[in-house]
Amino acid sequence: MPSANIDHVIDKPPHHIAIIMDGNGRWAKGRGLPRAIGHKKGADAVRLAVEGCLERGVKILTLYAFSSENWSRPDDEVSDLMGLLRLYIKKEVKTLLKQGVRLKFIGQRDRLDSDIIKQIEDSEDITKNNDKLTLVIALNYGGQAEIVDAVKKIVAQVESNSLNADQVTEDTISKNLYTAEWADPDLIIRTSGEQRLSNFLLWQAAYSELLFIDSLWPDFNKKSLDDAIEAYHQRERRFGAR
Repeated sequence: MPSANIDHVIDKPPHHIAIIMDGNGRWAKGRGLPRAIGHKKGADAVRLAVEGCLERGVKILTLYAFSSENWSRPDDEVSDLMGLLRLYIKKEVKTLLKQGVRLKFIGQRDRLDSDIIKQIEDSEDITKNNDKLTLVIALNYGGQAEIVDAVKKIVAQVESNSLNADQVTEDTISKNLYTAEWADPDLIIRTSGEQRLSNFLLWQAAYSELLFIDSLWPDFNKKSLDDAIEAYHQRERRFGAR
């Protein structure tokens, strides 16, 4: 990956960066530590990513925190992740408020504990007027489920005669996704060397630049972000044109 030119990075940042935060468990295992320590270290990397995006002028940062498939992990690990989420929201919302960060959550909330749902709702309300950066947390999220939910909304509109079936377009689907109010990601980063989207922003990723990096998420820092943005600038985005 090229060495980042910080002036170039700041002058022309991607509007929307999305990150698949992968590798917490492997980071911990490689050091002989419990997986929970890896997840805590991953939360530190989240803070650095948020600070880096603020400093570089990125407007939207979407983080894949917990997928709908992650419920199949061992109960103790799921419990640790949910406890870390509670702690993160409690500790960070005041800082995010001061930083000018708007916090939003996407995903299905039906399997979340009621106290977490309350925390989510309160944090979204507290930060709703911030406009320096929108931090979107994908929680109990799955891209396929998101598209299914969008289709259900559209079907309901057709059945109520507020929309004709022949009026349904790509834009109709986009406007019924969880992410309807934001532009699609310009750059999607996945850490840990894995090269797949893992059911993340499947519709929105149609023309995103994809960047797979070998470092594990707990090792991600502002230099990593600068290198990723510089790599993004080496791409030629044609959106299907020549």
